Amino acid sequence: MILDPEPTAPLPSPAARLRAVLDRKGIAVVPGCHDALGARLIAQAGFPAAFLSGYAVSAARLGLPDAGLVSYRELLDAGREVCAATDIPVIGDADTGFGSPINVRRTVAGYHQIGFACVMIEDQVFPKRCGFAQGLEVAPREEALIRLRAALEARDAIRRAGGDLLVIGRTDSRAAVGLEEALWRAEAFADLGADVVYFEAPASTAEMEALHRVTRGVPTMLAQIEKPGRVFLTATEAEAIGYRILLLGVTLLNAVIKAQKDALALIASGGHPGPDRLLPFDELYDTVGFNAYYAMEKRYAR
Repeated sequence: MILDPEPTAPLPSPAARLRAVLDRKGIAVVPGCHDALGARLIAQAGFPAAFLSGYAVSAARLGLPDAGLVSYRELLDAGREVCAATDIPVIGDADTGFGSPINVRRTVAGYHQIGFACVMIEDQVFPKRCGFAQGLEVAPREEALIRLRAALEARDAIRRAGGDLLVIGRTDSRAAVGLEEALWRAEAFADLGADVVYFEAPASTAEMEALHRVTRGVPTMLAQIEKPGRVFLTATEAEAIGYRILLLGVTLLNAVIKAQKDALALIASGGHPGPDRLLPFDELYDTVGFNAYYAMEKRYAR
């Protein structure tokens, strides 16, 4: 529920809002979140879109690693809360689609129904794991293409019915198989009609440039991970290569965990986080929504 005390004009669909972001000049920097408050903070900070990260949802809601343990229903529930909390478009991490091509179609339809602007489908085996975990495997080419085709046909059915949705085709084959396979799949995903292509874990800017030669103008996304050995570009550098979206998928989760661990260590040692580590109470009060709530409460006062 968005606590807006005044009625507003109807907004374009989430997909239309994301499409407008992609059509703008410049790269879109998109942070990842795992809950409704995170999504609201992303919007308040002025970012054009948010990403519901399966890695972050698995960690924050289940206390478990992103190793195929989070379910369709758990991601759907998290997505429903996130999409309801903000007006900016939200990209939903749908892992492998949770099963057969028919499961993929159900997943895409479910994500659209709760308000996602875009669904990301990847080519790992099911159950999957995060793209920089040990034991990464991708599905054979034919299975990967059938899976994405099912997602795109579900998207097209939504559009024929008057709705709208975008689909990101993601390949993890760079780490699992090699560069040649990753480029083949990226090109195939673009040819199938993916709205955005995401090649996970390019090892160099040369590989990123090769991606843009095979995708031929289809929008692309680069995920940035704060991990030693991974290429980490500025938004300007990524845009110069040709990327349209720069994803910071787990940066906020990392920051939240770090802040909590630091605070708990201080408390355990007999101290307490000082004002330099905490929001002023009035800002905390406003950030969680009390002032917006009171404004709406006045609207309905007797």
